[in-house]
Amino acid sequence: MSKEYRTISKIAGPLVFVEKTEPIGYNELVHVTLPDGSIKRGQVLDTADNIVVIQIFEGTSGIDRASSVKFLGETIKVNLSKDMLGRILSGSGDPLDGGPPVLPEERRDIVGAAINPYAREYPREFIQTGISTIDGMNTLVRGQKLPIFSGSGLPHNEIALQIARQAKVVGEGEEFAVVFCAMGITNEEAQYFIQDFERTGALKRATVFLNLADDPAVERLITPRFALTCAEYLAYDHDMHVLVILTDMTNYCEALREIGAAREEVPGRRGYPGYMYTDLASIYERAGRIKGRNGTITQYPILTMPGDDITHPIPDLTGYITEGQIIISRELHMKGIYPPVNVLPSLSRLMKDGIGEGLTRDDHKAVSDQCYAAYAEGCDLRGLVAIVGKEALSERDRAFLDFADMFEDQLVRQGRNEDRTIFETLDLFWRLLAHLPETALTRIDRKLIHKYHPAHTGKKEEPAEKKKEEPAEA
Repeated sequence: MSKEYRTISKIAGPLVFVEKTEPIGYNELVHVTLPDGSIKRGQVLDTADNIVVIQIFEGTSGIDRASSVKFLGETIKVNLSKDMLGRILSGSGDPLDGGPPVLPEERRDIVGAAINPYAREYPREFIQTGISTIDGMNTLVRGQKLPIFSGSGLPHNEIALQIARQAKVVGEGEEFAVVFCAMGITNEEAQYFIQDFERTGALKRATVFLNLADDPAVERLITPRFALTCAEYLAYDHDMHVLVILTDMTNYCEALREIGAAREEVPGRRGYPGYMYTDLASIYERAGRIKGRNGTITQYPILTMPGDDITHPIPDLTGYITEGQIIISRELHMKGIYPPVNVLPSLSRLMKDGIGEGLTRDDHKAVSDQCYAAYAEGCDLRGLVAIVGKEALSERDRAFLDFADMFEDQLVRQGRNEDRTIFETLDLFWRLLAHLPETALTRIDRKLIHKYHPAHTGKKEEPAEKKKEEPAEA
């Protein structure tokens, strides 16, 4: 029988300090009974011989020295079942969709075990998102963690929802699921997410965890761990390919800083805890493939860079741990281009292993590299035009300048519900490159040019002023 203690010595923010307890385990669950009889849940954050620090999930309002503290002797566990697909849950796993609580086939600790590096298998197979700038130039592969770096006011949530709707494994009979985890979002954003999942039917193969901005900061720290434990269950127990979308990791890190300040820890860079790198790694490294298991976990963490500063600790540390980044451009957004992905600073470090013959198509690497080089040259020429004018450019330079405009207008720009296959994206690459002199295609083998170039295949080029789908209202 667990003892109850009335030895609260101090309350600071979301933390309660309890004295004179018996030995207590780290991360142990706690019930705090208030004088009015209501119960608040908490977790042991730190434990020592003379004092125990508890973080309260629902906030500390109403707790005083008369409140009693009961240690439950177990850590936080999540109810797991395949019936979680199609459900919308709170950040702590409670139903938000009006349905019953999840009936567990199994209960597991949310912290999870780290994947033994020896047991990891190298990520290889291609995942199609339907977005050309990602599939064509920053390809996602199963088991990868590929973050999206965005900024305040940019449409990263719309891109996240589009990926959640459209992502698929190109193959036969492969089961695919999405675990969508939102942290620190407003009620308006939560309703938008819920309505989009229900309207498009994407909810059938998804589990959604929503932690709202007015929920306690402490709950924000456990929400991604609930989501990843659910993903691990679907992947490794039910052989599913699971895509985990985590938005917004900046809100998670702000909660980490808030808790660190309440614990009076010595701050690191810009006030964030010194252990933030380790904490983020404990989340990101739960993606991957395991030898002998059919299921995989792939991660798309999304974070908003404070002040659009890519050197800020959150994107900086995330970049060290993950395998590349996709950059959302404010400049493209201001031009009215959706999705405003800037392919030049974006990178997928595992792309080369997930493309090519038998995975996508034999021309993928070459045509992607050529488009990247041509677009980079066209963007450089824009700066020159601002000084000398377009008339001063050579015919070759004008072709590259026009290519950059067409690239943004026809390849980068997509409708919010436009789902392009990888073959449609690659064919679009070739149609754009057909506007350049063949002699300028220095990164593509002549065999591939004869096999796919519209001038050799007899395909008609689409007009430059291609009809575009109007973006849906957010």
